[in-house]
Amino acid sequence: MADHVDLVLEQWRARRPDLDASPMGIIGRMSRLGALFDAELRRNFARNDLDRASFDVLATLRRSNPEHSLTPAGLMHSSMVTSGAISQRLDRLEARGLVTRTPSETDRRGVQVTLTPEGLELIDKVLPTHVDTEARLLAGLSAAERDQLAALLRALLESLGDKRD
Repeated sequence: MADHVDLVLEQWRARRPDLDASPMGIIGRMSRLGALFDAELRRNFARNDLDRASFDVLATLRRSNPEHSLTPAGLMHSSMVTSGAISQRLDRLEARGLVTRTPSETDRRGVQVTLTPEGLELIDKVLPTHVDTEARLLAGLSAAERDQLAALLRALLESLGDKRD
């Protein structure tokens, strides 16, 4: 079997045999997978009027502590959302009644972001379909292959400085 990336690599071998284009095989496949994964995940989020960043904020609050509450900085640190996106996401989520922002009891300048009951209900509804979508996307691999791939990707991320805090 061959995929589109194999064709690209064959073409480079024919046109530039002096060049080791093998890294393109990995990066190209990861890029193609990322695009395919993103499209499927976006469809699932859209059914619930969410996008990836909003889902990530709600999921981060849900998994962080029993109070489902963090500071905006804590949210940024614990989620996959950038600092510029946090404020916009919080504005939108608050307008939808999914989170509240309240002054911190310990820091006059700080705020706590907390899931509302509606936000908790939504994330608890969307999370199982999200996990099911991810499982479907990985169904072509055995459990052992998924474990091996996860370990390899972790090693690559760590080698690039992406460490657990």
